[in-house]
Amino acid sequence: MNVLVFDIETVPDVAGGRRLYDLQGLDDKDAANALFNLRRQENGTEFLRLHLQRIVAISAVLRSGEKLAVWTLGNEDSSEKEIIQRFFDLLDRFTPTLVSWNGGGFDLPVLHYRSMVHGVQAPRYWDTGGDDKNFKWNNYINRYHERHTDVMEVLAMFQMRAAVPLDQMASLLGFPGKMGMSGAKVWDAFREGDIKGIRNYCESDVLNTWLVYLRFQLVKGAILDVEYQAEIDQLKEYLRREGHPHFEQFLEQWEANEVLVTS
Repeated sequence: MNVLVFDIETVPDVAGGRRLYDLQGLDDKDAANALFNLRRQENGTEFLRLHLQRIVAISAVLRSGEKLAVWTLGNEDSSEKEIIQRFFDLLDRFTPTLVSWNGGGFDLPVLHYRSMVHGVQAPRYWDTGGDDKNFKWNNYINRYHERHTDVMEVLAMFQMRAAVPLDQMASLLGFPGKMGMSGAKVWDAFREGDIKGIRNYCESDVLNTWLVYLRFQLVKGAILDVEYQAEIDQLKEYLRREGHPHFEQFLEQWEANEVLVTS
């Protein structure tokens, strides 16, 4: 089976905000602040509505056959449209089980709206049985199907009041949790031109999601203890072999948290 774990990072769509709220003449910083202020007046939070969340990174863990890969789609200069198209191209190619943490409440709706903005086609993703009748009973769109498994929603019994943050769940299990950045800091990093830092942060989130999903597969009996440990060992070896500094930092934090959990 092919499994694709994914996570996105977003910043305010200042260009869209200018058009919607007549903010012409404001630079990106001031336009974003205006959007934050309007949203705060609306419901007391600066968290923008999903159609005004511009995607700047999509990171993935792909488990296919014996292979494992962790990367961020496109490169630091890729447009939002290209990043989104690459994501849906992966679905066309592998028809994987999609795995996320809060993907049903955030990541996928954002992808829907932003693919509409750019006219990105994704026939495999949107199929509910018209092209492949097997998708009638298990597709990416239906909340209760497993072709997209939102681990947070499943564990919370689809009750948002029971949902917990990925960072805390991962850390509780002995995994690294958040490292070096948070979603609230992505806009600042983007304005400073630190696209690489955003991409690295997104990869740490998707790694945590993969690890929590593996634990979920273990407790639901989908994999045995020996298979679970083999997946853990494979990931650690992959991160060591790749040798990226943020992977090495992830491993160091993982090992430190494991000691705390077992002590």
